[in-house]
Amino acid sequence: MVSAKRLGALAIALPLVGAGLLAPGSAKAWWAPGWGVRFGVVLPPVVVAPPPVYAPPVVYAAPPVVAYAPPAHQPVWVPGHWQGPYWVPGHWA
Repeated sequence: MVSAKRLGALAIALPLVGAGLLAPGSAKAWWAPGWGVRFGVVLPPVVVAPPPVYAPPVVYAAPPVVAYAPPAHQPVWVPGHWQGPYWVPGHWA
């Protein structure tokens, strides 16, 4: 089955091709050689493009809840020291 778009394009293209084939005489243009071109076929340009991209619909909603994470624990070097009568070597705390 032929779609309406194809049928419409065919209805436009066929008379144009027929007029090109039945045109009398030659063009006698400055670029045309003297060989006498009698007919020509003209095809319309074909444009191939991707389908249009539409923006997503707008959603009206409350903003998300903001949750602040506690700061990450940064290890600290504690140098060796005396704690009362005991020696405590250096360590990461």
